[in-house]
Amino acid sequence: MESAPEIPGTAPREDPVPDPDPVPVLDLSLDGASLTARLVDIPSVSGDEKPLADAIETALRALPHLRVDRYGNNVVARTALGRAERVVLAGHIDTVPIADNVPSRLEDGVLWGCGTSDMKAGVAVQLRIAATVPEPNRDLTFVFYDNEEVAAHLNGLGHLADDRPDWLAGDFAVLLEPSEGQVEGGCQGTLRVGLRMAGQRAHSARSWKGANAIHAAAPVLARLAAYEPRRPVVDGLEFREGLNAVGITGGVAGNVIPDECTVTVNYRYAPDLTEQEALAHVREVFADCGVARFEVEDSSGPARPGLTHPAAAAFVEAVGGEARPKYGWTDVSRFSALGVPAVNYGPGDPNLAHKRDERVDTDLIGHCEERLRAWLTA
Repeated sequence: MESAPEIPGTAPREDPVPDPDPVPVLDLSLDGASLTARLVDIPSVSGDEKPLADAIETALRALPHLRVDRYGNNVVARTALGRAERVVLAGHIDTVPIADNVPSRLEDGVLWGCGTSDMKAGVAVQLRIAATVPEPNRDLTFVFYDNEEVAAHLNGLGHLADDRPDWLAGDFAVLLEPSEGQVEGGCQGTLRVGLRMAGQRAHSARSWKGANAIHAAAPVLARLAAYEPRRPVVDGLEFREGLNAVGITGGVAGNVIPDECTVTVNYRYAPDLTEQEALAHVREVFADCGVARFEVEDSSGPARPGLTHPAAAAFVEAVGGEARPKYGWTDVSRFSALGVPAVNYGPGDPNLAHKRDERVDTDLIGHCEERLRAWLTA
């Protein structure tokens, strides 16, 4: 057979070079459980979310009813239907380090794998709603963000809040964090401080020549042991606080009286307090305990449940069940800081997050998707 004649002015055809890093394909027509499995099988440990962000962006850009924007490895898609309200559905796409639990596996209606519960099942629900509800009764914003499982300054939602706050604008937000298909309102604030006790170094054979900083921590530990945490009711939900030692460091050598000891204390507080009020409370608790230096190591503010907001009330009624408080800190706090009331609602079990045997009930994935769809199409 003769070869086809060359077209003048063109170079001979060459076989294309395969892309060494092709974008993973996400089929949004898959059911929620199958889509979750696909998401799990695209590793996205914090800091390495790009392949999954690429896949999500590509899948969403194929949907004509959405405008899609990207900032780093954060993908935001929005409808523009002129509805009276805008709802934000948000979820992080990163996971903790894989613990020999990828790829995923399905056994008897349970999907196992890193990120199944926290929170790729929730991300799958977001994607399914994005693909199958083109004309919702409220305008929708879908936010997929990176680096939630690591230091707060890396958090993609935080970067969007700082640099693209208009992308997060809305009347109400649902963070699809694992909550076993129950609405969890608001979140606790968290404050971690280091209480440094000072002493004087000496040889342990002549201990009277020094002052033992570890012994000096006794009043701090006694105060913690006797502390009675509050259980305040905020917007109809009872939150349980906690003030606990989570670490202690001190000691120089087996024959030295230590001149320094630090007790690290974590305060988990209810959303009726501000960060400043929480800090003032902790200072007051240890005011007479001989603390030489008080150092704030980490602080993230709480979020009120906001369940009295009409959109929140309608959401709780639509999805059913009884709202409960969120024990722990989540990114609903960032929405609260932007003036957007938010709740946690997702198919995973928070008690299974980050575990080697992390898993999710596939029926619950379908349940959450159906409840959201009903709310957005009623």
